[in-house]
Amino acid sequence: MSAILEIDGISKDYRALRPLRVQHLSIAPGESVAVLGLDRVAAEVLVNLVTGAALPDAGGIRVFGRATSAIADADDWLATVDRFGIVSERAVLLEGLSVIQNLAMPFSLEIEPPPDEVRARAAALAVEVGLPGSAGERRISDLDASGRLRVRVGRAIALAPSLLLLEHASAGLSGADAADAGRWIRGVATRRGAAALAVTADERFARAVADRVLTLEPASGRLREPGLRGWFRG
Repeated sequence: MSAILEIDGISKDYRALRPLRVQHLSIAPGESVAVLGLDRVAAEVLVNLVTGAALPDAGGIRVFGRATSAIADADDWLATVDRFGIVSERAVLLEGLSVIQNLAMPFSLEIEPPPDEVRARAAALAVEVGLPGSAGERRISDLDASGRLRVRVGRAIALAPSLLLLEHASAGLSGADAADAGRWIRGVATRRGAAALAVTADERFARAVADRVLTLEPASGRLREPGLRGWFRG
């Protein structure tokens, strides 16, 4: 089965102590992988590389069977980005608007109020991520960290992505809440048949959300399974 994401020998200088390096990572369709060992800035760099928003200084990345370096122009890039669902605090939520209005945004800019068909799609997303009933009318500013994460995941899956990118998604959650979030996010990805790459500092979240958990050794870019002495290449 062809990999949905392949990273080979990449290096990217982002003005940190050392460049971001990843020797090799391959994710199959429908597979969930978590990578530990990247801080928030490095995680953002990796997500930008995977989506083709930035190119590595060395090495290559293939997504959906195509090199990111082959993306021709802005229209081509936008068509590729539509196949990703990105869960990140960088994805702005509109604090004064309701859960339903925020979940309607991937479908329409007409959200005050959303048309009936768009509202129905947003309400279905709310139920899917565990925000049913009256929760849909709550303002984003009234939600706790767990509720905000559910809205972000709802927005990320709205357009049926092939690959979910989780960028420190459990930040701000307690250990128990993080593990619970990992489980339900994994369930959402599994039901939709989407692959997932979670970049996180939280091993409890990582083990709950992923089939494979790997730790990045920053100096070499090698990946290993936590607790094992051997290095993982795959």
